[in-house]
Amino acid sequence: MNQTQQQAQRLAETYADPILRLSYAYLKNTHDAQDVCQTVFVKLLTEPREFESPQHERAYVLRMAANACKDILKSPWRRRTCGLEAVLEVPAPEVEEGTVLSAVNTLPPHYRAVIYLFYYEGYQAAEIGAILGIPTATVHTRLARGRAKLKTLLGGTEYEQSV
Repeated sequence: MNQTQQQAQRLAETYADPILRLSYAYLKNTHDAQDVCQTVFVKLLTEPREFESPQHERAYVLRMAANACKDILKSPWRRRTCGLEAVLEVPAPEVEEGTVLSAVNTLPPHYRAVIYLFYYEGYQAAEIGAILGIPTATVHTRLARGRAKLKTLLGGTEYEQSV
């Protein structure tokens, strides 16, 4: 075992538990706490330091962990997202039979995606193309074919005759 591996093992045995507990106290998320622990260890191994005493080293390591947690908490990404637990509480809306959305959901996936993005989310064809990674002309084609399939699913021939 080389010196870096020995140092990594010593750090993990000595500080993994305190870092995880401190990080979890800040972040209330096990996975984020594990990420902080890994970040601290990587920094300690890539930027080695000499410490006056084991107490000084412990204080430094825990301060690094606290600062890493604070960085995560103040990051813009964290403020714009929510945990999966919050999403689990909100049930998906039920699609009633006989509605247009239920008919859209019966379309093949490539038609369903463009129809949904165009009509329900309000995107333009060029934006849909960018989202799905397809040319704008393909979006127009799929919209036209998807509309035609919806027309037959919803019995649109009577509508045209009455107009």
